[in-house]
Amino acid sequence: MSDKTPFETDMLTLTRFVMEKGRRVKGATGELTQLLNSMLTAIKAISSAVRKAGLAHMFGIAGTVNVTGDEVKKLDVLSNSLVINMLQSSYSSCVLVTEENKEAIITPKDKRGKYVVCFDPLDGSSNIDCLAPIGTIFAIYKKETDDEPSEKDALQPGRNIVAAGYALYGSATLVALSTGQGVDCFMLDPALGEFILVDRDVKIKKKGKVYSLNEGYAKYFDPAMTEYLQKKKFPEDGSSPYGARYVGSMVADVHRTLMYGGIFMYPANQKSPKGKLRLLYECNPMAFIIEQAGGMATTGSEAVLDVKPESIHQRVPLILGSPDDVQEYLACVQKHQKSS
Repeated sequence: MSDKTPFETDMLTLTRFVMEKGRRVKGATGELTQLLNSMLTAIKAISSAVRKAGLAHMFGIAGTVNVTGDEVKKLDVLSNSLVINMLQSSYSSCVLVTEENKEAIITPKDKRGKYVVCFDPLDGSSNIDCLAPIGTIFAIYKKETDDEPSEKDALQPGRNIVAAGYALYGSATLVALSTGQGVDCFMLDPALGEFILVDRDVKIKKKGKVYSLNEGYAKYFDPAMTEYLQKKKFPEDGSSPYGARYVGSMVADVHRTLMYGGIFMYPANQKSPKGKLRLLYECNPMAFIIEQAGGMATTGSEAVLDVKPESIHQRVPLILGSPDDVQEYLACVQKHQKSS
């Protein structure tokens, strides 16, 4: 049976989209466009490696532990190298912060540009062996000083983000990207090797019907979280209870929340009093995307994007999603603060 669908001759690829956005910015040098295109090349390569992992014996532990204590998988190591090499060879980065390296990576002098990039090359990598979705997360900042590049350049609040996004390696490979003018989603067309625009100016629902968190830690939750969950399961107003969805892969859980609405939570608890997710390369990029889509992202005490980082691997609690759902959670927090 032959495919009679007409061939698209004027498709909006992500490369073209990024170039067009760059042209509209007054005084733009094209450096951010170069950087984003290099990031996309790395994402395509990681996508290809993820799909081939079993065949290429990429599964399994590489034999070392990364700085935040997760055992490093071979795919993590490969993804980390891919992103570092692509970003440095774009001649547009000066400081790179990655989950896999204890210290910030300073780009060699001859390849330096003006951007700082914080990234998690392969988020959810404990899910590789069971084929659950995994992803790449990144945030881009402009270096603010003329000093020699250092780790300090990465310690900027999320409000300073120039562009952020994530790639989701699921049933297809998708990229969600924001340069501060809303969120757009692109799907990788494997026949072309290009990302094609599939969702323009994505907006999150005002209120959802799903909550997402690891309830296995319920024993350690604070009273505000316990009360909030009780309200979702046994609504006092007679409405239907919320559904529960939790993949355990942050990119997959946040993407579902963006698409369908609801709330995603990785709160602080007795075991992890500061939360578990990292501010620079997990919470900030996701908070930026969610806020750009009309949602909210909070630590429980302040907006995630307002947190002033103190160290590059700093952890914070994270609650994000539909604005009405996040407000309802914050109301529980405030109620318990008053009573205590």
